[in-house]
Amino acid sequence: MFGDGDNGWLQELRRTHYPAERNQVPAHLTLFHHLAPSLEAELGRRLATSTAVPPPRARITGVIDLGAGTAFRIESDELEDIRADLADAFRGMLTPQDMAPWRPHVTIQNKVEPREARRFQERLRATFEPRPLAVRGLASWRYLGGPWQPIRSHIFRG
Repeated sequence: MFGDGDNGWLQELRRTHYPAERNQVPAHLTLFHHLAPSLEAELGRRLATSTAVPPPRARITGVIDLGAGTAFRIESDELEDIRADLADAFRGMLTPQDMAPWRPHVTIQNKVEPREARRFQERLRATFEPRPLAVRGLASWRYLGGPWQPIRSHIFRG
């Protein structure tokens, strides 16, 4: 979850550039794509522990071409550490996608024609400057075959 200033900006970009019929969740930075429902309670405990500290420092460092979409590249050693700790705790229970190296990003456009994505990326890059990203908390969601259901949010302290 993003801090208020960044959250509004990222949500507006996603609302404007992501096809409305496919935009099922708010703008977010995915730590894991799929964790088994049986891990829900343990995940909640681990996220509570991970957020019992001040928010991690993070930066938006570039624009990523997703082919049929656009994202912002995110860099954060502290978020990398949180994800690595969770991946270690859930080793053997992760999907191949979640075992792959993590590429932190916020998708603001997807499922569009590649030419439309490239035009948007050119506009973004023309004025892009790296900037801090406020990370307010971590949340878990449940996929319901199309829509998503929020499970729980954990706010960083401090």
